[in-house]
Amino acid sequence: MDSASFGNVAEKLRRSTVHVLSGSRRSAGAGSGVICGPGLIITNAHVAREAAVRVELADGRSFPAQVVNRDIRNDLAELKVNAAGLAELLWRTNPVVRPGELAIAVGNPFGFLGALSTGVVHAVGPISGMGARPWIQAAVRLAPGNSGGPLADAEGRVIGINTAMMPGGVALAIPSNVVQTFLRRGTRPALGITVRPVAVQDSGKIGLLLLEVSSGGLADNASLLPGDVLTGVEGRSFRAIDDLSEALDQSEGSVLKLSFLRGGRSTVREVTVPLPHSRREAA
Repeated sequence: MDSASFGNVAEKLRRSTVHVLSGSRRSAGAGSGVICGPGLIITNAHVAREAAVRVELADGRSFPAQVVNRDIRNDLAELKVNAAGLAELLWRTNPVVRPGELAIAVGNPFGFLGALSTGVVHAVGPISGMGARPWIQAAVRLAPGNSGGPLADAEGRVIGINTAMMPGGVALAIPSNVVQTFLRRGTRPALGITVRPVAVQDSGKIGLLLLEVSSGGLADNASLLPGDVLTGVEGRSFRAIDDLSEALDQSEGSVLKLSFLRGGRSTVREVTVPLPHSRREAA
């Protein structure tokens, strides 16, 4: 790629990257976002922590934005703004990202708007200790304020959303196919529980101890109580702590069947939790 072509790609990425402000001060909750549709911006859930945020565009315009969809597990949030003439980016249609590819990151580190960093993709896949979900791991420089910005290929197509920096200088990005699934499915149902993984007595299996059940939440309405131990979902025992979250992500029906233990008893009970889905149709 010659310098003129790269300059065009870099400028396109900068025009479609926004500054997301989540607090009352400019430095509070600042991050980045990607324009990817009419009035549609994608960022990280840890950037858009409030129901309403403000976004600043590359052309200097500033707009209030509503957080219309937020998935803490996948660290993604969807924002809506009432603004015309937004320069949206394209997503790469082939989700396969290979080690050695050029990667371009754009964001707003420390409030410096439109900062660009280039490097190469090191690997794509899960990271030990961070669950089963895949990550794009790239040698690009990220800093506070880059979270939620685009990771793009040499043609300026988005391949991921920058999220974190690992020790050793490796940046982590959420792959584009995970983001597309998030947008297509709409709001992910939440059970309204706080859990801690525990060993299920005499079985060698994993359970999820309910530490807290939110009043009026799905789990509360299904009569689950703090102290209950969830042992499985849809007739399958838990094998990893992410199994429940993955079942919620993949659920297509209107209910979720959970197995649980109560009060130290060895008899496994089952409860049906209604799921108020609001999925979108695929485009």
